Amino acid sequence: VQRSLSQNPSLKVFPYRYAALQGQAETAGLRPAYELGFDAENVGGTGDFSGAGGAELTIALSSVIEMGDKRAARQGVISHSRSVLNASRQVESLALLGEVTRRYVDVLAAQEQVTLAGEAAQLASESLRIVKKRATAGATPEAEVKRAQAAAEQAKLALLSEQQRLAYLKVSLSALWGVTSPDFDKVEGDLFQFGEDVAFDLLYAKVEKNPAIEVFAAESRLKEAEIRLAQTQSSADISWSVGVRRLQETDDTALVAGFSMPLFSGKRNVGAVSTALAEKNQVLAERDVMLLDLHTQLFRAFHNRKQAIVAVEALRTAIIPALEQALVDTQVAYQRGRYGYLDYVSARQELLSARRTQIEAAAAALTYGAEIEQLTAEPLALTQYGEDNTFSGSSR
Repeated sequence: VQRSLSQNPSLKVFPYRYAALQGQAETAGLRPAYELGFDAENVGGTGDFSGAGGAELTIALSSVIEMGDKRAARQGVISHSRSVLNASRQVESLALLGEVTRRYVDVLAAQEQVTLAGEAAQLASESLRIVKKRATAGATPEAEVKRAQAAAEQAKLALLSEQQRLAYLKVSLSALWGVTSPDFDKVEGDLFQFGEDVAFDLLYAKVEKNPAIEVFAAESRLKEAEIRLAQTQSSADISWSVGVRRLQETDDTALVAGFSMPLFSGKRNVGAVSTALAEKNQVLAERDVMLLDLHTQLFRAFHNRKQAIVAVEALRTAIIPALEQALVDTQVAYQRGRYGYLDYVSARQELLSARRTQIEAAAAALTYGAEIEQLTAEPLALTQYGEDNTFSGSSR
């Protein structure tokens, strides 16, 4: 988790986004610029205005007086944009944490599948030895030997396939911290340790603190700032200028000054204010939709996790022990000629299938647990005690 948070490429874009906002903040804090202007009138005409003898030359300094506290409104928009970016980064980090957990579980489950495939290959070899022994004694036809040889080879292929899948999943996991060649051989962990159950209502109470919801809260505050900025545009700015005019014909100088302001700015800005208000209301509506969607996701993950745990326990305590004993009994009966080859193979495959299902169910339980942690923004180990902790790299 620590390596992924510090090295994942998807998080490296945020410093640049912060830098871009810092540049916008510097621009938003600027006051209106000063302008230096020069005018020349009555130059290069005809008659009395030929040449530059009757020219009027003016040099003036001008700027704008912003009304309605526009500068503070601009700075407010940038400040709330930074809050949205912070929430977005938390969402991205939380999604990354969930993905790290899921891929870690995938590798852990794949290791168990490789172990199981190795045991299946050994079991197939043992079956081949037993069949050959019976064939030598004349109790089994040669066709059963061929079938047992084919089953042993298929078991070896299945083991190779699981090993290749494990290699891919290890690469997929290490890619989360930007490494293309895994620098580890295996991962540690108990695939069948699920922790205590947590009440659904307690989990859903945490969902409202999910950074995905905080994004909408931050966007709502941003929209409020944009509304204030739009409202400031209803206050007309005052343009002013002051300068010196020289009359060449009389060799005199005089001061000039002026100001101007647009009329009916408030009426012309009504549409912009309405647009900003509508966008804020849209954010609030989208937040309600997101909460409903998160409730559905949490409900699905919660009940699927419980079902997977129930399946694992049933397989561990009842199904697999019964199938293990059945395989032992069937093998003894086959060696004594009481059962046929198909009975023996079926008992073996049923046991392997049950153990494979147990691994898949355990991986599903842990994966759904990771999804619940992502939705509630904290580990299940903390949620079950009702503690209010943030789901971060340190607490994870």
